[in-house]
Amino acid sequence: MIVYFIYFIALVFFINFTFSQEINEGIRLFDENKFEQAEVIFKKLLEKNEKDLKVKEYLGDIAAYQKKWDKAIRIYKDLLEADDKSAEYHYKYGGALGLKAQKLSKIKALGYLGDIKYHLNKAAELDKNHIDVRWALVELYVVLPGIVGGSEKKALMYANQLQKISDVDGYLAKGYVAEYNDKPELAEKHYRKAIEIGGSIHTYEKLSELYEKNNKPSEAISNYETAHKLYNRNHLNYQVGKVCAQYNIQLDKGLKCLNIYIENHSAKDGVSKSWAYFRIAQIYRHKNDKKNAYNWINKALIEKPDFKEAKAEKQQILKM
Repeated sequence: MIVYFIYFIALVFFINFTFSQEINEGIRLFDENKFEQAEVIFKKLLEKNEKDLKVKEYLGDIAAYQKKWDKAIRIYKDLLEADDKSAEYHYKYGGALGLKAQKLSKIKALGYLGDIKYHLNKAAELDKNHIDVRWALVELYVVLPGIVGGSEKKALMYANQLQKISDVDGYLAKGYVAEYNDKPELAEKHYRKAIEIGGSIHTYEKLSELYEKNNKPSEAISNYETAHKLYNRNHLNYQVGKVCAQYNIQLDKGLKCLNIYIENHSAKDGVSKSWAYFRIAQIYRHKNDKKNAYNWINKALIEKPDFKEAKAEKQQILKM
């Protein structure tokens, strides 16, 4: 009898160990954005235990990352039915509904609005420290027209809630609200405060993007350069080169930064080499150097034959 008991304990341990290995492998693949491979593992695990909510949540997240909104909505709804006290499930369900609604006509999207508001607000109510859902609510109340419940006041209310959790997020949210409502000076003030307190790359990028939108390219370049000195991230070389190319300023600096970007390029930089080739072609066009402009735009089109912006740029180059 003791032998059988020991065998049973060993079997249970082996099954749990194997399950743990499989789920860890699925999580690793998910974290590496290898969603199709991760999905295969999580589906097999769900077949073994269809009540495993964590595995089911990963499958919902994979569907969301793949923008398969109907599938994500169905999975998150199942999770809510299993546990309607989970702030995370309410947040993900409301978020998936919102992202699906963005793809619909305005009339159809209105039909989702009540559920989106309910589930996002419920998530915020259940978890007083949930940063992501408060960001979602800030964005929701900013972009909605007033006639269907949009409100700068409500957006700022959630921005203030964010600030109680994270000063940096609070200032970034307030900057976003001010920027959306065409208050660039106030937005700049908030973004500068976010830099002062947090100083992450993201805070610098938000300020530079604001400068770009408000036709202040020199300020954008200077701010990107400050961030690059602090963090030495290659993608900031592209950002400097892009602004130089778009606004026809500091062209030699733009060429230098773009060439450094290409030389050090990796997938984590986020922007393909074809875009860097495109920006270099723009700069040479500004310099009235047709030969180099033509060669670089062709490099962009060889790498990305369906590159719409590069095709339009080539036509401008041919007219030189």
